[in-house]
Amino acid sequence: MAVRRHPLLPMTDQAATGPISSRKPKSHAWCNAVNAWLLLLPAFVLLIAFTHYPILATIRNSFFITRRNGAEVFVGLDSYHAMASDPIFWKALVNNFWFALGTIPTSIALALLMAVWVNRNMRGRGFLRLAYFTPTVLPMIAVANIWLFFYTPDYGLLDQLRGVFGLAGWNWLGDPSTVMGCLIVMVIWKEAGFFMIFYLAALQQLSPDLEEAAAVEGASRWYTFRRITFPLLMPTTLFVTINAVINSFKLVDHLVIMTKGGPNNASTLLLYYIYEVAFTFQDSAYAATLTVVLLVLLSTLALIKFGYLDRRIHYQ
Repeated sequence: MAVRRHPLLPMTDQAATGPISSRKPKSHAWCNAVNAWLLLLPAFVLLIAFTHYPILATIRNSFFITRRNGAEVFVGLDSYHAMASDPIFWKALVNNFWFALGTIPTSIALALLMAVWVNRNMRGRGFLRLAYFTPTVLPMIAVANIWLFFYTPDYGLLDQLRGVFGLAGWNWLGDPSTVMGCLIVMVIWKEAGFFMIFYLAALQQLSPDLEEAAAVEGASRWYTFRRITFPLLMPTTLFVTINAVINSFKLVDHLVIMTKGGPNNASTLLLYYIYEVAFTFQDSAYAATLTVVLLVLLSTLALIKFGYLDRRIHYQ
């Protein structure tokens, strides 16, 4: 039997809260938005203070020179014109290109090979993972000093091995034809273990059903890796590649310890040249100009990554 509400009785909870409930979602969404921005505020302030402001200040400084009395003088594009005719800049840029070409593909391929190897069920797997990853945790200064033990003329390990076969000693870091190769080998040794961790994590996320299904169909291990595993690792490969490219432009510690850009600028990289211009020659305007070029190069690579490649390699 239906119950009729007396006209003098108060409204039920359902009737009373009808109009209010329609206003609650808007108020709740506004509060969530405010809370989200408040949570982002510390990171946003740090990002502005330590990233965007220094970038803008560097761009501005590239158009000014500072006199000895501290006065700034606007010089426009003079620093950029000087950079275009600077042979050391072009030498450093070409060196950086060859350094990146030598370190990036080799370290990535080696990292993938190590990750596939230590992802298998075998004895000593934990020890192998630790051994591959150990160079990564060492500071670059320590790595440079370790590899000086290999490259030191007459007393280094390489020359000791050459002496066993009756070969004369060789100044590995003092010869323009070998110095860049020596640095490339050292950086590959350090970075491959770091990239291996990302590949290993990605491999452990893949379903074993894929390999089992391929095995049932009679596919070989190489075919399974080439057609199934590696395509699914492409997002990780892109991430690792971007990190490897950035590292190839930002490494400078080993040059300070091992070669100081020599011999005859054969090992000078762009960031090391910026360091020399800024702190050895005290030319802040020209150093800012070189930094702007480096920022443009890295920003272009980042745009290619996020704007083009990223949308073409992810599988839904």
